[in-house]
Amino acid sequence: MDVFALTRRLIDIESISGNEAAVGDCLCAELAWLGFEARKMPVEGTRFNVWATWPGFAEPAVVFSTHMDTVPPFIQSGEDEQNIYGRGACDAKGIIAAQIAAAVRLCEAGIQVGLLFVVGEERDSLGAKVANTQAAGSKFLINGEPTENRVAVASKGALRVEVTATGKMAHSAYPELGESAIDKLVEALHRLRAMKLPENAEVGPCTLNIGVIEGGRAPNVIPDFAKAQLLYRLVGPAEELRREIKQCVGALAEVQFTLEIPFIRLGTFAGIATMTAAFTTDIPALSNWGEPILLGPGSIHVAHTEGEYVEKAQLTEAVELYCRMAQSLS
Repeated sequence: MDVFALTRRLIDIESISGNEAAVGDCLCAELAWLGFEARKMPVEGTRFNVWATWPGFAEPAVVFSTHMDTVPPFIQSGEDEQNIYGRGACDAKGIIAAQIAAAVRLCEAGIQVGLLFVVGEERDSLGAKVANTQAAGSKFLINGEPTENRVAVASKGALRVEVTATGKMAHSAYPELGESAIDKLVEALHRLRAMKLPENAEVGPCTLNIGVIEGGRAPNVIPDFAKAQLLYRLVGPAEELRREIKQCVGALAEVQFTLEIPFIRLGTFAGIATMTAAFTTDIPALSNWGEPILLGPGSIHVAHTEGEYVEKAQLTEAVELYCRMAQSLS
């Protein structure tokens, strides 16, 4: 199969989180054409994961997995001699293509592997959570994320936080008659940015991103509402961090913790270079699918950017690495 062509076909199907059905249909058709038995694993509404195995094989010892969804905005594919461009090129449609190519080669050689492609990784790992209730009895899960074909020895966790301030509307000419929710939120965010965050000597510091701010009615109205969405990248347990966040914000605003993905340590693989992933993955939500290994082509530094790309050489190398790993683990 043509890994580069499949990567571009997948990129050209818009699959922003929540809208993965079309790319899932494409994958089911492609996998069936290649000889796999593919089925849809319902998640919610029209959304589904894709699970595929080779006919006649029992439960596979090794499963390749990654996600079908992307972050916005949709960017069509492009190509030159070295790279393939577009939304999902490295995160993670190129990985899907490489995993399928490896699975074809392995299964034709009599080495059984499964393929699990899930929805929602970029939002809440809902597809992985559903898949975890239907595990296939595999011993190893080779998860794909852009690691530049290095094995990740650890992956930072994530803590999503909503900070919501309330106030009282008034005419902006008479601010003393109102109470600005935005002023409260700004002060709360100032305190949070000044807060000392945990550090891990092996994987680096916990980091904070204030990703979304909203609030207010109009420039001439004292705002009665303001909200910010924050993301902390975890390097250890989150309990103490949660407590400090609430203490720091105090009475200025309400704090809600909307999602937590734990920090995890991962194993190595002989002969393959290692790295530490500062990002999160579906691995914590796929605990029933076997011992996890994290590796994939592409650089996380260009994922989620307008110039996202994956090197063709890394796609080709990833097929070889996935085959080598599955052969060793089967």
